[in-house]
Amino acid sequence: MQHYGIIGYPLRFSFSQNYFTKKFLDEGIVDASYSIYPIERAEGIKNILQQNPMLKGLNVTIPHKKNILPFLTNTANLPLGLNACNCIKIDGERLIGYNTDVIGFEKSLLPLLQQHHTKALVLGNGGAADAVKYCLKNLGITFLVVGRRMTDEIDVLYENLTQKILLQHLVIINTTPVGTFPHIDECPNLPYQHLTHKHLLYDLIYNPTKTMFLQKGEEQGATIKNGYQMLLLQAEENWRIWNEE
Repeated sequence: MQHYGIIGYPLRFSFSQNYFTKKFLDEGIVDASYSIYPIERAEGIKNILQQNPMLKGLNVTIPHKKNILPFLTNTANLPLGLNACNCIKIDGERLIGYNTDVIGFEKSLLPLLQQHHTKALVLGNGGAADAVKYCLKNLGITFLVVGRRMTDEIDVLYENLTQKILLQHLVIINTTPVGTFPHIDECPNLPYQHLTHKHLLYDLIYNPTKTMFLQKGEEQGATIKNGYQMLLLQAEENWRIWNEE
């Protein structure tokens, strides 16, 4: 039996568990299972590995995409300059890190981009944001990182976003968990009244399918996209990685 799973916290809802459980059923894969492993601290992976010696692969989600890195034995497959991991292949005692968020995000974003989408706002600065920023750099889209508290990695605070900034940055990507079920009445603190039909709003959240962030963008005529397709794409890439020789 091949075991797979996901680590994160609190893991109340897991796209990955539902997806892979259904995949195994639909494709008649009878020698595989998928479990959730909620761990508050990344070092909890040590106990998981000890207790589950048949584990072959793990997904990594909030808040461990960055702080899991010290526990990997091989990071050579992470894109250069990207310090976040959302996929681990387990080969004996080796933990090999990958980032398939990059593939999922880029492939789902590209069809929506238009010529005027040259600047972006990235909301949040966690592990998922690292993959987003990596993709934007590859695509030649400049960006500002928006946060609640000023740090070396934050370019502008939410409270300082102006009409001018929003009209200059026509792609806005939410990488934070704000608005995730059950907190569906919450959204990032933006001056939504300044959005236009030229804006593209992308929310990495998939539950609900249309967050308050996306609803407010749609009301202003913006193009909107949730994170469901991104998750599908990265899940299939994870499966390929886990099963390649």
